[in-house]
Amino acid sequence: MDAHPPYVWEPDFLGDGYESLVMPLGEDDEGPVVATLVRHLPAATPRRGLRQLPRELEDVDVLYVHGWSDYFFQTPLAEFFTKRGARFFALDLRKYGRSLLAGQTPGFITDLATYDDDIEAALTEIRRSDPTLEGRRRLFLLGHSTGGLIFSLWAARHPGAADGLILNSPWLEFQLSSVVRAAITPLVGLQAAIRPQDTAPNVDFGFYARAVRECADPSQPMTINEEWRPDHTMPVRSGWLNAILAGHAQVQGGLNIRVPICVLLSARSAVPTRWSDALTRADSVLTVDEIARAALKLGSSVNIERIDGALHDVFLSHHDARMDAYRRIDRWFAGRSDRRWLRSEERSSTLFGVGR
Repeated sequence: MDAHPPYVWEPDFLGDGYESLVMPLGEDDEGPVVATLVRHLPAATPRRGLRQLPRELEDVDVLYVHGWSDYFFQTPLAEFFTKRGARFFALDLRKYGRSLLAGQTPGFITDLATYDDDIEAALTEIRRSDPTLEGRRRLFLLGHSTGGLIFSLWAARHPGAADGLILNSPWLEFQLSSVVRAAITPLVGLQAAIRPQDTAPNVDFGFYARAVRECADPSQPMTINEEWRPDHTMPVRSGWLNAILAGHAQVQGGLNIRVPICVLLSARSAVPTRWSDALTRADSVLTVDEIARAALKLGSSVNIERIDGALHDVFLSHHDARMDAYRRIDRWFAGRSDRRWLRSEERSSTLFGVGR
């Protein structure tokens, strides 16, 4: 029997074809906590006469998690997958976006494993949404930036729960290198133990948000809620930063994820100390070469895709880079065709064929 009754799907503010539901997760020291799941489902399978035409990803569920100071709003990303037959779900984690409640510290958490409850609630609803297909669908996790770190750690703790990961500029290592991370971790840990809500220095001139606006595609308009995704990122608190650094250290130690991983990164980084047009064609948030090196610690099957001209969120880049990212995902899924991959000790192999 389910631990809780089914929640109610409501129309989402993203518009036609988008629904969301709020999932209560109990309470913490700031009061009630919720996570919110958004879904966008594919249209009916096309037909040729009496015959249904198969689509590449019709047996796939995609679960997306956003990054720091962020939430889900990227409708073109959802529609990329649903046009190929996949069911697309996006999770606004506790204290972010749709899940941010009055009186809460935005994004604050002291242990990334706490998000296990958010993810499990989402997966429960995904399974419940079409119980006739349970066990016959494949699950792919799509995480951006901090969401990529969260999903990587979760997949390592839950072998066999997913069939693959797609990581969009995952925050796998501290911006100033593993050496600096190791040096500052004891100091951050001490401050987190004493005053976890203290804010750490965070220099953000708003140039990344400006670059996203500069790259916006007028043919695919997206409205951004600036309270949930501010131009200048939310305050960085010592308890949260300590949790992030602990996650980076786990990645550095190796995660041994046993399913295929696709890592999407910009071809280059740019330091955002002053505005220039170069910031519209580079990752101005992370050091992409450090992330590429760290990605090799995730597991035994890691594809690293470097995309010329991409922003930190490759799916918000200018048109050419964005289309390149989508082509690479198509190619990666095609590479799963007619192969069997070890998924877990309990479930020795899973067919990754997507039928091209």
